[in-house]
Amino acid sequence: MNLLIPLYVHPAEDPGAWHRLITAAPRTYGVVLNPASGPGAAPDPAFTAAAGALRAAGARLLGYVDTDYGVRDPADITEDVRRHREWYAADGCFLDRVTATADGLPGCRRLVRALRRLGAGTVVLNPGVHPAPGYARLADLTVTFEGAWSTYVSAFSRPAWTARLPPERLCHLVYGVPEALVPLAVRTAHERGAAVCGPVTGEPPNPWAQLTPALTGAER
Repeated sequence: MNLLIPLYVHPAEDPGAWHRLITAAPRTYGVVLNPASGPGAAPDPAFTAAAGALRAAGARLLGYVDTDYGVRDPADITEDVRRHREWYAADGCFLDRVTATADGLPGCRRLVRALRRLGAGTVVLNPGVHPAPGYARLADLTVTFEGAWSTYVSAFSRPAWTARLPPERLCHLVYGVPEALVPLAVRTAHERGAAVCGPVTGEPPNPWAQLTPALTGAER
């Protein structure tokens, strides 16, 4: 499996989940680090240790950064990426709540260029829906679906332009997946043109607060 794993729980709160994730690191596309809805105001020793162990296990580390659909100041976004790199040696960034419309594309292009100059090796964009096609050309990976399993099963549609992209450039993040159906969710993402996925059993408000055992081959 080629998994994108956002695990939004503190390592001290659920060390077992982080240990399982470290063990499963070779199976992941990347792990999203999110100490405090971003890097936080200061380095977190627990995340520093977890990041080091993940890196040693071969994981790609992506620092979580909220863009607030283009409202947030690009300088603040750039600073968050810099902190993730300096404090946790992140390889790149996971830009959340990215704009999806054509009129937001020029600003997103400028932002991604600035982050590349800063040294972000991998840029993941998460509009959570299929954006205007130009977004996918900016990023290494674009999340074109983030939502509930019920929606994914019943209401997913795929624009024609996605078929022209390598599947490795697209990702689907699906929550509320019954645990027995996690392997099916992975296969479904692949059938729908996304080689990277992150199906989890969790539900809102924070579906990513626990690690789904089926993703790591571990039992509860």
